[in-house]
Amino acid sequence: MATRRALLAGTAATGFVPLANPSRTEKTEKTANSANTWVATWAAPPTTIPPGEPRVLQDQTVRHVAHASIGGDQVRVRVTNEFGETPLRIGEVRVGLRSGDGASTDVARGTGRRVTFSGRGAVTLPAGTPAVSDPVDLVVPAGADLVVSLYLPERTPVTTLFAFSYQDNVIAAGDVTGAASVTPAETIGQVLFLSGVAVRTRGSSIVTLGDSITNGAITRTNANHRWPDLFAARLRAAGRPYGVANVGIAGNRLLHDPNPPAGGPAEAYAAYFGQSALRRFDRDVLAQPGAAHLIALLGVNDLGHPGTSAPPSEVVSADDLIGGHRQLIARAHSAGIRAYGATILPFRGDGLGFWSAANERKRAAVNRWIRTSGEYDGVIDFDAAVRDPADPLRLRPVYNSGDGLHPNDAGMAAMAAAIPLGPYR
Repeated sequence: MATRRALLAGTAATGFVPLANPSRTEKTEKTANSANTWVATWAAPPTTIPPGEPRVLQDQTVRHVAHASIGGDQVRVRVTNEFGETPLRIGEVRVGLRSGDGASTDVARGTGRRVTFSGRGAVTLPAGTPAVSDPVDLVVPAGADLVVSLYLPERTPVTTLFAFSYQDNVIAAGDVTGAASVTPAETIGQVLFLSGVAVRTRGSSIVTLGDSITNGAITRTNANHRWPDLFAARLRAAGRPYGVANVGIAGNRLLHDPNPPAGGPAEAYAAYFGQSALRRFDRDVLAQPGAAHLIALLGVNDLGHPGTSAPPSEVVSADDLIGGHRQLIARAHSAGIRAYGATILPFRGDGLGFWSAANERKRAAVNRWIRTSGEYDGVIDFDAAVRDPADPLRLRPVYNSGDGLHPNDAGMAAMAAAIPLGPYR
């Protein structure tokens, strides 16, 4: 431990603690980076829906845009019915490269491919399960966008989704999965029944586990300005062979599932916050193809939700949060994944009622532990990157989206720039 602390002191400028000895992960990574393997290039962690009547689709196509953080010569798609209570039938799935940018969902000429599951174009997912497709021959350039279209032929309640995509996706009538362009019946900011895309390539993946700040809240829609996207762009520019699987969920907590107070406004949206990071870890982190690194940015909702969108009985201590982070480390290490802890951003003056002097003391204690304990394999000091030098308990004004909690696009860029590239070779 003394050696770890000395390393931390000597790398304060970068906030990264290098491993003292080669680990199983490093050896596995060298193998993966020298031979083609499956690597997560995009992810959309699934959640359930709030109480009430779900959206119902029938004889409709959902067309999604997925930003490829790393390229490859084949593609696999992961579809999901993990929160469904009845079987989900998907009649057709197609994938292709996107033509255009922004809100376009057009498929580039000649790139559309039929996706099969065990050789079949249709697939039925039992309740509570995902399905991974067969490999699809499609050369995907790094940083390109994919269009993934799912056709739902039967009456299909939408009970499994990713609620906040910050990307315009569309719903169109009929089976238009093979069309180059479609006429939208509706534009949505959600991802329905699709949870991941992997490519075959030389490399491995970095999984970013977090809440709305990792999800990309308040960033410009259709711009890929979430900090994981901008970090992936830095990796590509540096020639580092890594995909980035963003499994941030708005409202997510480290320790608790959604639990909105009865009769309160949070009942209408809290289900979108997703299961706790500890509960969803195996599905959203360990199951990512090629996962070799984890970046964990969690804790602000554990501090701020009790008394707002969760019961006061769920108030947590700094020690509770540290214990949760220790579980993330242990479970990552048991799978041969290196784990990096990110400091909790400042949020004094937030518009959501999260900040209090008591919560600030807890944030400071957790950040001190992340920085100095040496238990994470490295430290990413997002707090230092975005805080106001004149008032370190607040976001720097140029990085403040306006709510005092979420960084804007410039703040996301500052976060991405604060991550040392040294560990990712």
